[in-house]
Amino acid sequence: MSTVVPVYFVSDSTGISAETMGNALLLQFPKVPFERHLRPFVSSVADAEQVRAELDEAAAGPVSPIVFLTAVDMDVRATILQTRATVIDFVSDPMGVLEQQLGVPGDHAPARLHSVADSQRYNRRMAAVEFAIEHDDGQSVRAIEKADVILIAPSRCGKTPTSMYLALMHGIFAANYPLVDEELEGEVLPETIRAVSDRCFGLLTSPQRLAAVRGERRSGSRYASMEQTRWELSRARRIYDTYRIPYVDSSTKSVEEMSTLILQTLGQRGAAC
Repeated sequence: MSTVVPVYFVSDSTGISAETMGNALLLQFPKVPFERHLRPFVSSVADAEQVRAELDEAAAGPVSPIVFLTAVDMDVRATILQTRATVIDFVSDPMGVLEQQLGVPGDHAPARLHSVADSQRYNRRMAAVEFAIEHDDGQSVRAIEKADVILIAPSRCGKTPTSMYLALMHGIFAANYPLVDEELEGEVLPETIRAVSDRCFGLLTSPQRLAAVRGERRSGSRYASMEQTRWELSRARRIYDTYRIPYVDSSTKSVEEMSTLILQTLGQRGAAC
């Protein structure tokens, strides 16, 4: 399936739980491209009506959206459930089962669903962001063994935004390291990260796109020339092949799509261990 499917995470709090549970399901469909939208803090019926209108407008498009809902307030949830879009409600069915089993009604308090999990996830994400900042562009290799993934690529291939997205959205400890002329010439990994080559993930792009991006910073320079970008990208690909490092072409995918591929690879590696 090549048609992009819009996905909405709707919550009466931060939306972290909706994203976490929703993305866990979406990862089971790696061939389907998704366009993700977060709608947090939908805490009143008025807020819910605005979101429902947005969902109905999207549902009138070529592909009806999928909605992951974690609102606990019954009126908010009832409003969202009136949309023409497909809604996966993570609260109503589980809540009903629990109320029947326990013999008492839940109090349906907004944000209570998120309190403990959000605190733990927030702390994890903030630690991951700090790690990504410290280990951006090879500035530091201190505690590099703690990295879940190390993004490597020639300059301006998208390492920093991807590592920051992984940290902020998924709590992944992501470092990134540039491949400079010395490594590219010898077709070797930087010596400081060879011991953790099993955690490396490569990025590529097209020579044209890389030349255009570099030209915004150094127009007319050798650094931004087509000859240089072709050479660097071909050498980077050889390094990935030599060290059996998975890689993705950032010229054809969004940061969200690249992050999904990286997360899938991390999951496969973990399952193999």
